[in-house]
Amino acid sequence: MHQLENNYLRVIAREHGAELTSVFDKKHNIEHLWQADPHFWGWHAPVLFPVIGRCLNDEIEIDGEQFRMAKHGFARNANFRLLDLTETSIVFSLKNNEQWQKIYPFKFEFLIRYKLEENALVVSYEVINKDTKNIYFSLGGHPAFAVPFTEGGHYEDYTLEFAETENVKRHYINNDGYLDGRKEVVLANTNTLQLKHNLFSEDALIFKDLKSRKVTIKDKNSERYLSVDFKGFNYLGIWAKVGAPYVCIEPWLGCADTAGKPTAFKDKEGIIKLEPAGAFNVSYRIEVG
Repeated sequence: MHQLENNYLRVIAREHGAELTSVFDKKHNIEHLWQADPHFWGWHAPVLFPVIGRCLNDEIEIDGEQFRMAKHGFARNANFRLLDLTETSIVFSLKNNEQWQKIYPFKFEFLIRYKLEENALVVSYEVINKDTKNIYFSLGGHPAFAVPFTEGGHYEDYTLEFAETENVKRHYINNDGYLDGRKEVVLANTNTLQLKHNLFSEDALIFKDLKSRKVTIKDKNSERYLSVDFKGFNYLGIWAKVGAPYVCIEPWLGCADTAGKPTAFKDKEGIIKLEPAGAFNVSYRIEVG
């Protein structure tokens, strides 16, 4: 475990999965990150790479060959190497090796940076192509935030406020974890979504067409808030286990496969292509107040 700290926040991250395990607001004495109660969901903030969601038959096809690929990829279960650590920033690195080469036949380096900036944490991803050919990937975050913020509060006291007024549909996934073509309007000429446990009775809310690139969790009984600013990400997932006291706000570049539509990995929806010696950078920002 490695700790970052400034006057506003104390953050802890670990080398396994390069996963955040704590985002603590020192001013208000609030732990904002879900503490991975296994009764509900035993993760804090897994990093998703090189896929988002589930691939058909848990496989990806590269140059006509099939490779096993677990839901959300392998990075969240990988042991990253600590590359750099200061009082307010940390960098983890994951490189291809013999183990990953068997399921993801590309040479790469994946860097994850956490940096404190006053009352905000910036989460940055960098993928470097170390191969002599194009490499392909999706990536994203899956941070879970504790709701209510404090003891004695109620889940239904909280709303998600979008930066823009939205008219947008959710995209459903089926019981196998694949997109199935179903859509339903969730936000109709509004920027506010009421949190309630049955909101996730049919799994995640998946948005592909949001105008907003910022979502804020707000407590109607106080001025406390937590916002996620995800410029650079074109998909967003919002999810929690039904009945669990948290909500995930998940910036994605990519999404699950569509049921009954096998495709080569390079043609997968939302896939990123990176040329030899190229580097891809993207970040999102968590702010508390």
